[in-house]
Amino acid sequence: MARKEKYQEIRKNKEIARWYKELRRGSETTAKVYLRRLGLFCTSIGVDPFKLLKMKDRQLIDMLRDYISDMEDKNYAGGYIKGNIKAVKSWLSFNGIKLSMNLKVKDSDSTPTLEGKQIFSQEDLRKVLNASDPRGRVAIGMVAFSGIRIQSLGNESGTDGIRLNDIEGLIIDRNGVKFEKIPAKITIRKTISKKRNEYFTFLGQEGCNYIALYLNERINQGEELNENSPLLTYSKLALRHNGFISRTKVSELIRKAIRTAGYDNRPYDLRPYFASRLLRAQDERLITRDYRTFFMGHKGDIEHTYTTERLLSSDMVESMRSAYLKSTKYLETERKGMTEDEIEVKFRTQLLMMAGFSDEEITKNKLLDLNADEITKMARDKLFGAKQIDITAQIEKDKDELGKTHKQKVIPIDQVEEYINAGFTVKMALGNDRVIVEYS
Repeated sequence: MARKEKYQEIRKNKEIARWYKELRRGSETTAKVYLRRLGLFCTSIGVDPFKLLKMKDRQLIDMLRDYISDMEDKNYAGGYIKGNIKAVKSWLSFNGIKLSMNLKVKDSDSTPTLEGKQIFSQEDLRKVLNASDPRGRVAIGMVAFSGIRIQSLGNESGTDGIRLNDIEGLIIDRNGVKFEKIPAKITIRKTISKKRNEYFTFLGQEGCNYIALYLNERINQGEELNENSPLLTYSKLALRHNGFISRTKVSELIRKAIRTAGYDNRPYDLRPYFASRLLRAQDERLITRDYRTFFMGHKGDIEHTYTTERLLSSDMVESMRSAYLKSTKYLETERKGMTEDEIEVKFRTQLLMMAGFSDEEITKNKLLDLNADEITKMARDKLFGAKQIDITAQIEKDKDELGKTHKQKVIPIDQVEEYINAGFTVKMALGNDRVIVEYS
């Protein structure tokens, strides 16, 4: 508590308050962190923030270097030291002071508290969800299944966050809560987006079920919900007139479930879960890299189009929804029956294997990417024997020509055996199932 009072105390100064407000325009979280770090830095070296502004350049650099060395000797993590230096440099820069030399911090990207942490598996996430209450499951599901940042559920001051009208197709009537379309589209407004860019993501069946259960519970407790109601609010009905809960409270809610389930991960680790599971879906060609990047709120090609043109076409949105739906098998923890796409893939695989193709051939040649007619033809040719082309005359011609010129020739890989039997030597394998042969 004493530490908090110290850095809050320096905020009372008019100039520091002005710097703090400047930082808040970019990120309220960054403003609070930098204020605390500046206060801790000044306390540790025994100077006030304004004395820093009166120091000469060389004096400042020497002081900061001594601070870095002292912190390294005390075995503080490089990432922590670098963060404190960034806060000090931000304060100096705000006052028009730029250091003439760079400062080096050993292992500045090192964060020992995060090293060795494994990303949640679907089974791990299932345990965390089971350890939570309905409100916690909504928070966990929104981050793990939709990839949103925790601060989008409740900002630093608890004054804004995702509202019910940010969830497209969510309907509340006398029968309770339902969704017109699943996956449901979730809009992250500029005011609750870390990068200040509006974007959207989706939420599948499992996440929508958690929202419906939680909202119905609030309705049964006597709360009157409307389109501006916060998705996450206080647990006690009497406190809900205050509206949103803060980012810190959301984190505590998630952290409690994680600890109860027996894990020591951070609440933020649910976002890497989302990223890693969608990467798996990307490897399976269920979703594109651009879609995956967009759903996480990162700026990319789609984000540029969306913010420039204001709206994506409806067919693009539906394409993204479809890709997300196919990817839910890697995201969600409630295993359901096979989807139509999975049934189709299984049918095609069985057809090819019955025709005599091996798993290796199917994967290597990407046979499942072919359309139904192409797969049927390949299977028929394999079963009944495709017409073989007699290349004997061509081989004799090549022997005559290449034997005189010592030149090489590129041939299809399925002709290699016949060329080798005729005395040719394989020089190099190329892509696209072709090789270089030579005859001498």
